[in-house]
This record gives sequence, structure tokens and C-alpha cells, in this order.
Amino acid sequence: MLYQKISDSILARVTEIVGPDNVFIERSQLEKYSHDETEDLIFYPQVAVSPINSEQVSKLMKLCSENMIPLTPRGAGTGLSGGALAVHGGLLVSMEKFNQIIEIDERNLQATVEPGVITEVLMNAAAEKGLFYPVDPSSKGSCFIGGNIAHGSGGPRVVKYGTIREYILNLEIVLPSGEIFWTGANTLKYAAGYNLTQLMIGSEGTLGIITKVVLKLIPQVTQSIVMLASFRTNEEACAAVSSIFMTGVTPSTLEFMERRGVEWVIEYDNFPFDLKPEVGAFLMIELDGDDLTVLMQDAEKVYPVLESHGCLDVLLADTAAQKEAIWRMRRTMPLSVKSNSIYKEEDTVVPRAELSRLIHGIKEIGLRFGFDSICYGHAGDGNLHVNIIKGSMSDEDWNSKLKDGIREIFVLTVSLGGTISGEHGIGLVQKEFMDIKYSEVYMNLLRGIKAVFDPKGILNPGKIF
Repeated sequence: MLYQKISDSILARVTEIVGPDNVFIERSQLEKYSHDETEDLIFYPQVAVSPINSEQVSKLMKLCSENMIPLTPRGAGTGLSGGALAVHGGLLVSMEKFNQIIEIDERNLQATVEPGVITEVLMNAAAEKGLFYPVDPSSKGSCFIGGNIAHGSGGPRVVKYGTIREYILNLEIVLPSGEIFWTGANTLKYAAGYNLTQLMIGSEGTLGIITKVVLKLIPQVTQSIVMLASFRTNEEACAAVSSIFMTGVTPSTLEFMERRGVEWVIEYDNFPFDLKPEVGAFLMIELDGDDLTVLMQDAEKVYPVLESHGCLDVLLADTAAQKEAIWRMRRTMPLSVKSNSIYKEEDTVVPRAELSRLIHGIKEIGLRFGFDSICYGHAGDGNLHVNIIKGSMSDEDWNSKLKDGIREIFVLTVSLGGTISGEHGIGLVQKEFMDIKYSEVYMNLLRGIKAVFDPKGILNPGKIF
């Protein structure tokens, strides 16, 4: 694709559309838009803008389409797949000023928001009205709703409440041609032809730019308890996961953490935790609802299952302080890994009964290729985050052999019935592995959909394909 630079005349039109205060061209201004949370990748756009309404986005899209200028939409920049990086330069459109909660409709248990609303801000606003938005990514304090939708985000509460796909009812989007339209209806059921709302979820900003969101809320739960179960090995902990559900209990979260990750949290955050020498892994199990007695009864059902899989000990947290401490350990783990070593994070997902085989295979692959790994993640839905650690691996091996090791991890994942991303998306960094899971027929269908929405290929180019 032959893209054009932004000329002085085009820049003048961009400035006319959004106003001079919303146009950024200096290197120092563009720095924050040049990277996301994907390791150390850096791509500077030629120009960045922060529009304030759908009409401005429409005019920018039309201008770029008419002049073959690549346009990259961007949320909060918390992504882990390079999806918000302007790999072809051009115009970057930041949605940071689309940050209004337009309405919380208590009668219909719905909210209408702009895509730049921070996830935790929405959660808190809903909670003030006794409502619950359960999509809870680890970056909830900084990520945007629009970015969550673009990547099909999940988080730890997927196991009981489902992914973001369960909560998005309708979207206002802007096509690359400049047209603005709604994808569906503000209804719980939709059987009126192709579901374009669902198509947009997980499309990673390659089909259109989301400018308004209607989402579903549910009543807020009032009680919860957290169990922290310790095991000797990763395999024992993972094997227990599927058995827990056979009791008829559905945890609100079921998280896996291996020992080294906990060690790094203790070191990174001065976390006060008595880590016994025989412990190799943990399951964090949260149960929630409105009746504490029922939750305790559910916990009693879970205990013997844990014991049957070699559980060493169970810490039951029922006070707010105890629960917060365990959650702090889990939420701090990605930060501790990032601060400790050069690393690459992969986002595997398998049927949860295969988790034990997955983590065993990952460790074996690491031994053969010479890298270490720290694994943690959403065990309840089979989503394991694999943090590959450079450690003592030579620069040459890191740069030349690592991709072969990652490919083997994905081949293993697919062989177990899984796929190459559970919630981080494909973006820039995973697209070379798409052939492991998807046939050329499948990929051509995706390319065909892209061509219908964006025939000139100007919107977030270089991603997924």
C-alpha cells in the first residue's frame, strides 16, 4: 500500500477540523503517542490529534481516506499487542477527550458512554447506583472502554460474568469513508441480520472508530470471600481448576500464580507474605453473591476438591483488608515482572481442563530454548499469561531463537484446543503467528471483511494481517 505523507495543506485542514490546541506535531508532544505497553516498541506518528466529537472524527477519516494517509486510532495506550502504534506514521487519532459518561439508565440497567471513559471510572459510577460492570482488566485504573472493546477484553471475572462481548449492546462508529452509524439496538436480544456490534468487538481499530457505547449493567453483589490455596507444583494447581466447577460452584474469579511471580511481587512491592519453601503455585478463588452463608457453604464444597489435588493450605479472607491484600498480590504481578527483567508476554488460552498440560509444556519448551518464564492468569477460563524472561539468555539467542520458542508455545496451545490470544489481541506483534491457528480460507474471509469496511486500507494498517 502506497501511503502519503501529511502535507502542509493537509495539516492545515486537520487543524481546521479539530482546532490548533488539539493538534500535536512536535517530537516532545508525540512521544507519549509513540508507544504503548508492548515491551519496547516505538513508532512516532507524523501528527497526532485529539478530537472531541463524532463529527470531527468523521471529517478526519474522510480526509485521510481521500488522501491515502494512514490513520491509527488510540485509546489509553495500555495495550500489549502494539495495536495502538502508528507503524506507518501518518495521523494518530487519540480518543482521550471522549471521556463522558452520558447516561446511566437505572430502569434498563444500561449505560451510554464515550470510548475514552476509564474502565474503573465507569465501574465506580455504576456502583454508586447499586449496579455492577464486571469487565475488570488488570489496567482498569487507566485503560479506556473503547480499547477494551477493540481488544475483546476480559479480566479475572470472565469465569462467572463473561467477557466484554456479553455487555456491549450497541456502538456508534465512524467508517473510514466518514459515515457515522449505530451498529445495532439497545436491546438484550438481536436477530436482525448480521450482528455488526459483535463484529466490531475485537476488531482492534481496523474497521471503524467507536465514538459512543451502550453497555449492559447488572445488579451489584454485596458479599464476597477470597480463598488463597497453595500447591507444591504448577501442575497440581492447574489440575484442580476444572474439578472445582464439577462441584456446581462457579467462582467469580479463579486466578493462577506460580511461585516465582509471588517472589517477585514480595521483592517489588515489599509485600508482607509468608511464602513457605514447599509451595510452588497458588490458586486465588473468589466467591461472590448476596448471602454470606451461601458463600461459606460453597467454600466448604471447594475445600475437599483442593485437598484431592494436593493442596497444602487454604487461607480464607473474609475481611476487606485481607481480600485487598490478596488482590494486591495478583494485580501487582505484571508490574513486578516488567520491572525485574527484559521479557516478552504472550497471552495463551486453552480449555481449562488442559491448563496443566499447557504449563508443563511451556516449561519444557523454555528448557530446550534456554529461557525462563513466569506464568499467571485467569485459570478459571483457561487464559494463561506467559511472561518469557530473558535472564541469562544471550542477546543473540534472544533475538534469533526466541520467536521459534514462542511459535512452539502457540503450536502447543492450539494442539490443546486453544488459540493464540485470549484478551490481548493480535495487533502488530502476534500477526506472524496467525497461520498456526487459522487457515488461508479463514484469513481471506477476514481480509474480505476489512476490505468492505476500509477499501483503501488506511485504518490502523499493519495490524492483524
